[in-house]
Order: sequence, then structure tokens, then C-alpha cells
Amino acid sequence: MQVLQKTQTIVRYQKHNGKVLYGMVEDDEILQLSSSFTEIVNNKLIFDGVRLKFNDVKILEPVSPSKVVNFGWTYAEHAKETGGKANLKEPFLFLKPTTSLIPNEEEIILPSSDLTKQVEMEGEVALVIGKRGKNIKENEALDYVFGCTIFNDVTARDLTKKDPQFTRGKGFDTFGPLGPWIVTGLDPTNLRIVTTLNGKVVQDGNTNQMSLSIPYLISWISQIMTLEPGDILATGSPSGSCPMKSGDVVSVEVENIGKLCNYVK
Repeated sequence: MQVLQKTQTIVRYQKHNGKVLYGMVEDDEILQLSSSFTEIVNNKLIFDGVRLKFNDVKILEPVSPSKVVNFGWTYAEHAKETGGKANLKEPFLFLKPTTSLIPNEEEIILPSSDLTKQVEMEGEVALVIGKRGKNIKENEALDYVFGCTIFNDVTARDLTKKDPQFTRGKGFDTFGPLGPWIVTGLDPTNLRIVTTLNGKVVQDGNTNQMSLSIPYLISWISQIMTLEPGDILATGSPSGSCPMKSGDVVSVEVENIGKLCNYVK
């Protein structure tokens, strides 16, 4: 059994026989683990001796959460560009269904134009919760974070602008690209986020620009709902969100994590 180092990259994948497993990324290989997610977050990494190449498996969303919690307008400039309120005193909250989640390199499927005519990307840092938490103290909040991953909060902007709440505009299938893996031991309060559309930079921000701190967000949401291991907290998007069309390629890159790339269909 190996011990989880402070910084480790954990990937979830499916083998050709349909079995879903976790692995540790080491250079260009995956070290196959027989550990469950719960065992991994409890520092029990059981390497079974199998090494795999990435093209030998199908990379999945890095975790299967009970819920995807999203914090909106946490960056003042993004709030202004989307008609929101900048510098909120408490978070603007919405949830995404787990059916919206897709992994790295899968297709974002645009709904019919009868449903929406303006679909945009929002590159974000996502936190993966590592242990059950309720009424978490702000000074202990980061202890509940197992690691960080990348999220693209795909949004039907024309619908969120007219609906009183965001469920419809945020909840379409494939509107939640997540991945490609989880990196442990990072400080989520200071990570650069760069989103590109067809290779052109459209978003360039840092979590240190957020108007509400990440520890505060974790503490605040835990007063409302119990956080479970594997839950995703998407921390919000910097400015620069813009429309996507069929044939586009959108990538979200976060320093020290990697790149989440998806194709628009």
C-alpha cells in the first residue's frame, strides 16, 4: 500500500471490460489502484501492480458526486458582464444535475435553437470534497477539500437572463465538463484559470480575484446542506465568457492541474 503524497494526481477510468477504477498518474502512465474513492481520501492507495497507458482506457469524470454545487458571480467582472451583482455579501447559489457531467474530450451537445440560441463557456476551479461536513468552521474549511479539478459551467445565457433561477439554463445534458483528474495538495485560493476557444484566449483569471473567499464558500454552503465525499463545489468563473457554436473546441487550463478540453457539437 502506498501513502498519498501531498500532491498527487488521481484519475478515474473505465477499462475495456467495463470495470471502473481509480489510478495514480505517473508521467504518461496510470498506476491502477484497487482502492475505492473512500479509501483513497483516507490515504489508502492500494497499487495492484498494473500500469496502463491513457489510450488503453476511457477517462471518466474524476468522481461521481452526490451533488454539484455552483457559486455564481464570485468574480466581480464576470458578474457585470452577465447582468449579475458584483461583490455580493453572500453567495449566489445554484445546482447542476449530475446528468450534466461529461469527462475530458467528450462532446458538449448544443440544444435545439428552439430551446436556446446563446450557449457560453465558463472555466472554473472545482473542489472535490473529501469528508462529510456540516456547519464547517471557516478556519477548518480547506481540511474538507480532498483535491481540485477543472469545471466548465456551460450556460444557456439567454435562458439564465430571463429565468428567475438558473436550473434550465445550466442543467442541460453535457453542460458540465469535469476533469480530467483530481490533484491533491494544492492551494485553491491562488490558481490561474485560462480558457481558450479554438486556441484563442477568452478568459484569464485567478482564484485570488474572487470577491468571496473559498473557505467562506465551503463554510457557508455547509450551513445549508451536508457535504458528502466526492461532492463538487464549482467556485465560479472569471470574466470573458462568450458564445460557442458547433465545431468549436473549448479548453480550460488551470495551473498545476492541467487542461480540460471538449468539443462542441
